[in-house]
Amino acid sequence: MLLVDKRGPVALITLNRPEAMNALSTALRAELDAALRRLEADSEVRAMVLTGAGERAFSAGLDLKELGSDPAGMRAANAQETALNPAAAILGCKKPVIGAINGVAITGGFELALACDVLICSTNARFADTHARVGIAPGWGLSQRLSRLIGPYRAKQLSLTGNFLDARAAEAWGLVNMVVEPADLLPAALALAEDMAQIEPDMLAMMKALIDDGYAATFAEGMALEHARSSAHNAEVTPEMVEARRAAVQARGRKQ
Repeated sequence: MLLVDKRGPVALITLNRPEAMNALSTALRAELDAALRRLEADSEVRAMVLTGAGERAFSAGLDLKELGSDPAGMRAANAQETALNPAAAILGCKKPVIGAINGVAITGGFELALACDVLICSTNARFADTHARVGIAPGWGLSQRLSRLIGPYRAKQLSLTGNFLDARAAEAWGLVNMVVEPADLLPAALALAEDMAQIEPDMLAMMKALIDDGYAATFAEGMALEHARSSAHNAEVTPEMVEARRAAVQARGRKQ
């Protein structure tokens, strides 16, 4: 139910329950957490792409059929443990995770998408927050993360109706980075991951944490955070280290 395909420094992770619209069952959530831990510990892997199998869905969220038959299943909606909360598992990963959204991302699937560092969508992608319609309050961060990304008015429009947002509107609202044709989705996501994988692992982890931690703080706190971390890091950088990378940076700039 979870496929992991290592392609050099990039790992492609696929939620593989297409018959259930890649619903996040207990077993799938545990497997995703375990896979992320393995890949984070794998020195060969520098970036990851997360997608869903099939054309219909990235993920339909928590497996409602499973929840309806398990009295203890509702605990997952508010769980903070990464084995139960896949959004927390993604957010806790030090390496960049690119979401390749191939179909619908609904409720918990929407929360999982929002936890990724970058979102690339196919033209078939659609997003919906149906928490209110199902009668379950979001517990994986959607109510806070979505409003910070697209603003409270637009977040309320989605969450208070349960209506779908298509890929082009999501791009216009700043929810996703880019929209491509379905056939181009994985090539585009993998190419971006390969660009990230050219960066040294410690720099990737530091920059990701600096952005995430600063975004969660006030502007003044974020500026202080940047000053403290950059001062500590840059104190270890020598002119020789900069010179060794300068030619490669200039050559890449000429090609772009």
